[in-house]
Amino acid sequence: MKKIFDYLRRLKAWVESYADKPHAAWALFLIAFMESSFFPIPPDVLLIAMAVSVPTKALRYALICSAGSVLGGVFGYFIGWAFFETLGQPILQFYGAMGHYAHVQQLYNEHAFLAIVTAAFTPIPYKVFTIAAGTFEISIWTLIGASIVGRSARFFLVAGLFYFFGAPIKKFIDKYFEILTIVFLVLLIGGFVVVRLFLR
Repeated sequence: MKKIFDYLRRLKAWVESYADKPHAAWALFLIAFMESSFFPIPPDVLLIAMAVSVPTKALRYALICSAGSVLGGVFGYFIGWAFFETLGQPILQFYGAMGHYAHVQQLYNEHAFLAIVTAAFTPIPYKVFTIAAGTFEISIWTLIGASIVGRSARFFLVAGLFYFFGAPIKKFIDKYFEILTIVFLVLLIGGFVVVRLFLR
């Protein structure tokens, strides 16, 4: 276990050094875009690294992350709408969401906006909901509006902590890195579990 945490600390140090590079903002945008439609790694990792490195730009990074994620959600919607069988279905199978389509459709019929906001803000795999929204032809404006609310709230909350309390939070993360890593993994895994429960 110690070797794993040592590796993660080195990885964290590498990401933090990368966060200072000129094209880091583009990388953040790209990761946020991909995560909303098919990529499994959340953009929060790079967002936090960049916010820690330059706390004064944390809110700017949150805006970039939010924009990339919302546009990625639109791309996920397009996958579900136009390429469900070739692209959307394999992605949803990966996340164990196939077989729940009738329930997702009912959920969207009852409160699509709330469902998307919840997925956008929490560790629930957001891409499952963006692809399903396209498949069930939910209003694209509902998706965009809910995504802006949920994704912005999530990323600006994270970035705001570093903007206002940058140095102390960095010390806290460095001190309790192992515990926070475990908590993050639990939340990430919990997101997959919630999807299964939410879609029953």
